Amino acid sequence: MGRTISAKNNFFYLTASLIILLISATLAQALSGSWFDWVLKGVTLFNFAVCLISLQVEKIWFRLLIVIAAGWAIVSVCKLFFPFRQMDTLILLLMLCFFLGTFKIIARKILFTGSIDVNKVVGSVALFLLLGLMWAMVYLIILEFSPQAFTGMTQLPWGENFANVTYFSFVTLTTLGYGDISPLSEIARVAVYLEAIAGIFYMAIVVASLVGASQQHRGEKQDPP
Repeated sequence: MGRTISAKNNFFYLTASLIILLISATLAQALSGSWFDWVLKGVTLFNFAVCLISLQVEKIWFRLLIVIAAGWAIVSVCKLFFPFRQMDTLILLLMLCFFLGTFKIIARKILFTGSIDVNKVVGSVALFLLLGLMWAMVYLIILEFSPQAFTGMTQLPWGENFANVTYFSFVTLTTLGYGDISPLSEIARVAVYLEAIAGIFYMAIVVASLVGASQQHRGEKQDPP
C-alpha cells in the first residue's frame, strides 16, 4: 500500500476507505452478530491505517495519530475483559480525536493552497465524509450520557448505533431533515443545528477555495515569464 499511495492519488485511497467504513456500518446493523462487530472494528483500524499512510504528514502529527489509533485498539481489546459503559465513551472520544486531526491535516493540504487537480477535488469529498463522521461521534457520545436525547434511537453499544447516527449525521449535514430521527434534549439540538450550519459553510468554503485556486492558476498561466 505504501508503494502505491502518493501525493497524486492519496485522497482517492482515503475517500475509498471512509466509504468502506460507512458501508461496513450499514452491514453491521443489517447482519447482527458479535462477529460482525469485530469486522466493523477491523475496518475502522484499516481506515486509521489508510489515513496514516496517505496523509504523509509531519512526524509530530503522525506520532499523535498513531498514539490515538493505538489507544483506540487497546481500549477496544480491554472492553472484552472490562465491559464497562465508560469504555464505549473513551472509544468514541478517541475516534473523534482521530477524525478531527485527519480533517485538520487534509484541510491544510487542499483548501486555498496550490493548483486544483482531481486528487484535491476527491480530497474535498473526504473532508465532507469526515465532517459527517465527526458529528456522528458527537451524537454517539451524547447518547452515552443521555439515552433519550433522540427520537428513533436508543442507547446501544456504539457499533450497533453507528449506522443510525451516521445516517442522521449526513441527513443533518446536507439539511435534508427527514424527521425519522430528531433531537429531544437541549444539547442534542445544539449539536444538530451546529452541524447544519457547518454543512452550509463547508459547501461555501470549498466552492470559494476551488474557484479561487482555479483563478489563481489561470492567472499564473497568463502572466508573462
